[in-house]
Amino acid sequence: MIQTETPDFGTSGLRGLVAQLTPELVADHIRAFLAACDSGTGICLGWDLRPSSPTIAKAITAAVRAEGVDLITCGAVPTPALALAAQARGAAAIMITGSHIPADRNGLKFYTRRGEISKDEETAIKAALGRAPAGKTAASIKDTEAGAAFVARYVQACGTTALRGKRIGLYSHSAVGRDLLAQILRGLGAEVIELGRSDQFIPVDTEAVAPEVRAHIRDWVKTHALDALVSTDGDSDRPLMADERGQIVPGDILGQITAQTLGAQKVVTPISSNSGVTQKTFETVTRTRIGSPYVIAGMAAAHGAVVGYEANGGFLLGFEAQGPAGGLTPLRTRDCMLPLVMTLIAAGDRPLSERVAEEPPVFTVADRLQQVPQALSQTFVQKLTQQPKARAAFLAALGQVETHLDLTDGLRMGLQGGGVIHLRPSGNAPELRLYIEAADKDQAQILLVEGVAQLRHAVQVLAANGV
Repeated sequence: MIQTETPDFGTSGLRGLVAQLTPELVADHIRAFLAACDSGTGICLGWDLRPSSPTIAKAITAAVRAEGVDLITCGAVPTPALALAAQARGAAAIMITGSHIPADRNGLKFYTRRGEISKDEETAIKAALGRAPAGKTAASIKDTEAGAAFVARYVQACGTTALRGKRIGLYSHSAVGRDLLAQILRGLGAEVIELGRSDQFIPVDTEAVAPEVRAHIRDWVKTHALDALVSTDGDSDRPLMADERGQIVPGDILGQITAQTLGAQKVVTPISSNSGVTQKTFETVTRTRIGSPYVIAGMAAAHGAVVGYEANGGFLLGFEAQGPAGGLTPLRTRDCMLPLVMTLIAAGDRPLSERVAEEPPVFTVADRLQQVPQALSQTFVQKLTQQPKARAAFLAALGQVETHLDLTDGLRMGLQGGGVIHLRPSGNAPELRLYIEAADKDQAQILLVEGVAQLRHAVQVLAANGV
């Protein structure tokens, strides 16, 4: 399919094809951000390992300093490590990353002095575009301790023996946090076996793990007799974990376990997350639209011992929590390290699969169609939403019958006999997402495979008809 998207500013900041992220476009968004939002003591800048990231960093550095704002360069660091460094300085932050999408794309993620930008701040940034450069100058500072501070956060909170005796595989690929994750695991006492390190950028989606990646993980776990295998996406804010059998543990299950282990009383999570969380003993569970800004807004409204997490596994800590050996300050941005570490700790001396099996028997799986122009996927989902006959025909092809709808975000269809089929166009990439929920793991996987095939056919028909 022909890619027709243009750079767009949305839930995850500015994203687009690298060729379209010109210095002029980047600088325009930097000026708008600085005009519309509180930058505190300056801008902390970090980036992932995409080939285009250092070039974009130069454009950002020039634009920030020209506005008279100090620029603190943290370098190639995970998004949550950058957020932690900015939080410690009382500064804003900009992360250069396209997360899990291919290397021909990149993006900017913005943080004010208080944390990730809100939907209101997103609107204000868009309204401030088109400003002329201020023509000022400011300091350029290097922060070489952001990574070390991030490692220390987990080692000090969990203790140097928290993972003693565990043999953990680390699928490094091109994740920017691969070395820091290894340091954290070793700092907690684990034996770490690094696997699959790459000098070429590999887009890894922790929410829709590719079949070939799943196969590699199963082989690695068996070959190296691992207790677990861990990894992250490109900017290391979303976790990936497999148990001692090589089976992927869904990100929302990691979130459920981590929330319980930390003693959270309130949980905020998107509508796409496993609904089994509502069967646990949390005081409240709030379901939101998909995207960290919505989760953060829900956490702010909840107060108290609140956490948030997404189906991709990114975990947001909203209160002063206590680890096995020390405290954890709040960090209201997606973090991959906390759910990986706390889930391993929660398993104790048992196989990881046994701890996962204690969660409510609700299974979620997800996949996506890539290279689907956003306008096309939006048109398709809108058609199913507005036309009951079209929706019924789509479900009938999968042997399913609708019982109810949830339009919180995308089209979420409850199924006769239980289960869910949820369709959602990506808000920041040319992708159409499919989420499945069922009471049986095998049933969920079968429905996912059949659903993706049916989606592909339907989208191809629309494209052929010039929609």
